[in-house]
Amino acid sequence: MVTSRLPPAALTLKQFLRRQQVLGLYRKILQTARQIPNEADRRYVKQWAREEFKHNKDATDEAVIRMMLTQGTMQLQELERSLQLAKS
Repeated sequence: MVTSRLPPAALTLKQFLRRQQVLGLYRKILQTARQIPNEADRRYVKQWAREEFKHNKDATDEAVIRMMLTQGTMQLQELERSLQLAKS
């Protein structure tokens, strides 16, 4: 009997797109962190991002992933606003 199962390592299109979205958010956070003038604060934000993404890397529940992406995006926006305020 032939089955149409995907190999374990293969991603569905939806999973691939979600993965790209998560990686994009991670990269954007790290890029934004580079703009932080204080080195200790910059290291803290980068380490925080690494730990959060590493801690949640095995999440599979779509609703939980969406919620985490929303929270991460809001935190990124807050960081960007803080940097803008610091520059003005």
